[in-house]
Amino acid sequence: MDLSNVTPEIAAGLKSLYRIIDKTPVAPSKLDQSINLATWNIRHFGMKPRSETSIYYIAAILNEFDLISITELNKDLGDLHRVMRVLGPHWRVVFSDFDLDDAGNDERMGYLYDERMVQFTGLAAEAGEPRIKGEDGFYKADFTWWRSPYMASFKAGVFDFVLLTAHIRWGGSSQAKRLKPIKELAAWVDTRVKSESVIDRDFIVLGDFNIPSLTSKLYKAVSKHGLRMAEAIARVKIGSNLSKKARYDQILHYPHFTNTFSNTGGVLDFVGDDLKQTIEALYPGQGLSVGLFKSQLSDHLPIWIQLQTDVVEEQLDNIINSV
Repeated sequence: MDLSNVTPEIAAGLKSLYRIIDKTPVAPSKLDQSINLATWNIRHFGMKPRSETSIYYIAAILNEFDLISITELNKDLGDLHRVMRVLGPHWRVVFSDFDLDDAGNDERMGYLYDERMVQFTGLAAEAGEPRIKGEDGFYKADFTWWRSPYMASFKAGVFDFVLLTAHIRWGGSSQAKRLKPIKELAAWVDTRVKSESVIDRDFIVLGDFNIPSLTSKLYKAVSKHGLRMAEAIARVKIGSNLSKKARYDQILHYPHFTNTFSNTGGVLDFVGDDLKQTIEALYPGQGLSVGLFKSQLSDHLPIWIQLQTDVVEEQLDNIINSV
């Protein structure tokens, strides 16, 4: 991180932030052997400019990882570019476009990555809803994802993979309306993975699914075709919202395709045991409400998993077993 323009006040706040997140530490990754993959819903990121303090806090949290899927990235990319300047010259980003209608909420999705650890390999595309040919000869979808899932391909070490990020519609009263899009997303990924022309079968599906728990029918829908939450995350007891009671965010994969998912992962908790105390420590004397804190940092916590990327032995075994 570039700390050349940090004020003493921001420096003190960063030290407070590090003391909090060090209670749920992210394991160090190692070049060509492992990376730390995260997904983070950064609330309305770019909708209204954040304070300089918050920009440094967001950069510090992102800097804990090597590759991050971001949801709620706004059409205005000003704050993203501010964060990237703080992160430094080795960081790159790939992001989607935004929809013009209200359902899209002016949101993009993006992937931030440290190019010293991860390389972008060329695929970047939105996933369109499955279409059915009507009597008029036109192909039409019978539902909408609201915000099109966004995928991109990467390589770390010798491990090639595709990330697909989704942000499923929010709202407690709309849980039933979420069911079909989630079912269709799971089916879409399953069909794509089985295609002869897919560039890689190692699909990792992540983002904000607004799934409250692993016992929810929504989780059963997304896991219908074999996608599973990484075990290292599933066993963590706290959720990914600020109250830590709900696991809205997910990192899912097909366990039978690769052994690269490690037993190391979890939720990076930048809130700590006392939210009000944390707010005062990070924004001293400002009288920041919980609502404003969510707008300055986020109302979600990042979840992460460490991927083992030195998979040469696994690849050789696959070749041997294919005979």
